[in-house]
Formats: sequence, structure tokens, C-alpha cells
Amino acid sequence: MADSKSKRGGADRRQVAAGEGYEVSYFARKHGITSDQARDIIKKVGNDREKLNAAAEKMKGK
Repeated sequence: MADSKSKRGGADRRQVAAGEGYEVSYFARKHGITSDQARDIIKKVGNDREKLNAAAEKMKGK
């Protein structure tokens, strides 16, 4: 069953949904990376926002 957009809470904010283009685009823009790079990070790290933010910062530092 699809995620209900009317049921928003803290749990949804802690994760980045790789299947939702707007979330991937926002994450990529926020960190100055491409959407493809963002998807790669999500595949490697998972969807936990804190871990993703840390991985994106490391990627930018390279």
C-alpha cells in the first residue's frame, strides 16, 4: 500500500524515500550533488537522514 501523504509524522522526516523523486531532488540540491549521486548514497547507506547527510558531506569533501 502506498504511503499516505495525509499521515505525516516524525518517522517520515527521519528518512529519505529513494522512490520519491522530489525527496531525492531536495536531498541532492541541499548537498550540491546530482540526483544520481544521491540515489547511489541512499543505496549504500540506507534511508536514515542523519547517515545520508554525513555521507553526502564526505562525498563533497572528496
